[in-house]
Amino acid sequence: MIEKYSVRTDLALEEQERFASDNVEIPGVELQESYDEEREIRITTVKIKTEKGAKIMGKPVGTYITLEAPDMASADEGYHQEVSDELMKFLRRLVKEKEEKEYSVLIAGLGNRQVTPDALGPYVVDNLNITRHIIKEYGKYAVGKGNVKLVSAIVPGVMGQTGMETVEIVKGVVKETEPDFVIAIDALAARSSKRLNRTIQIADTGIHPGSGVGNHRNAINEETLGVPVIAIGVPTVVDAATIVNDSMENLIAALETSETLRGVGVVLQGYNAAEKYELVKELISPHLNGMFVTPKDIDDTVRRISFTISEALNQLFTQ
Repeated sequence: MIEKYSVRTDLALEEQERFASDNVEIPGVELQESYDEEREIRITTVKIKTEKGAKIMGKPVGTYITLEAPDMASADEGYHQEVSDELMKFLRRLVKEKEEKEYSVLIAGLGNRQVTPDALGPYVVDNLNITRHIIKEYGKYAVGKGNVKLVSAIVPGVMGQTGMETVEIVKGVVKETEPDFVIAIDALAARSSKRLNRTIQIADTGIHPGSGVGNHRNAINEETLGVPVIAIGVPTVVDAATIVNDSMENLIAALETSETLRGVGVVLQGYNAAEKYELVKELISPHLNGMFVTPKDIDDTVRRISFTISEALNQLFTQ
């Protein structure tokens, strides 16, 4: 199918699924899965351990944790709190605390506040408990808790607004403030429409701003910043080709159940992966092949999910 070719995704889980569907085992890649039936939360951990595995997957060596929650797009505050609690647990595993448990973190809200599907990062920063300036001036007990960490944040904007690469801005801030690590938050693209606004990916490999829509900027990772970088992302868009491909699969299924048109369905089902890919390319060209799609309620959804992520960060660092 088309997903085996050029449909863009930022999720390591979806890259791994390409090979799993063909029963192909990727050398140097480890997969772990768990499912909470009561809360309907699925956790999948993809560990890329070798450079060979990284080359096949198209992702850097590292750990990618994917949290899938089907009801995350809903307005159920109790459910969102459960997702926040789960997210905090996995973030805690990735945070390398010093022995004295005193560390500082810079949280970078990547994206464009003026474009709602890309505003996740800035919205998360809006809801954070920022403590660095208070602790620097008055001490950690000024915020009422003895275990609070030094938290600072920045919304660097996008290159079209600033004329600078995002990594240049973040690197300058890191140089001046010297955090122990950076958490970068950004909107992603998914290959499957069912994962839109229902999935959170955490990775210890950093992030490429703009990669979700094919606008590759310089990476924000430990190599470029000099400190570890944890990336948090939520897919908010899918490639138009995904919608066309899903529609074609539904059409084939419908044709096969029709007495008069069953033959057409059988013919289409007989197409191999490359032939289906070429057909979809014809269907979406020339005007749709650069288009990305997002749900109509994206405004409310992105704000709700941004609060879910910020709550996890606030629990981890300031409570």
